[in-house]
Amino acid sequence: MPKEKTETKKVKTKVNKQVTSGRVYVTATFNNTLITITDNSGNTLFWGSSGAAGFKGARKSTPFAATTAVDQIGRRAWDQGMRDIEVFIKGPGAGRDATLRALKTIGFNISLIADVTPIPHNGPRPKKKRRV
Repeated sequence: MPKEKTETKKVKTKVNKQVTSGRVYVTATFNNTLITITDNSGNTLFWGSSGAAGFKGARKSTPFAATTAVDQIGRRAWDQGMRDIEVFIKGPGAGRDATLRALKTIGFNISLIADVTPIPHNGPRPKKKRRV
């Protein structure tokens, strides 16, 4: 009889980085609110959205959905040891203020709040003048 091969499996262990400070990027659109938590060099650690939090349709664009999404993602970052954050908010959506309140209630120390909404310097070409 031939000898049976014994296979050894390598088990990958998930390494949790202890990051004490980071950045939170919030994109608040009219249809959804996207949240990304990164370290200071920009590497994504946690992300989520109102849609990923379980909201569908018109309820995704509400401040309550944004609060729920930030609460889920922020608690995961808090459990990993993140305490100090900088917040960068982009977009005109309803979740702008709600995300800040949710981050504050979790207990983060917010050192910077920046509005990075892109603003056109000149915009698109205007319509041609009306001739009567």
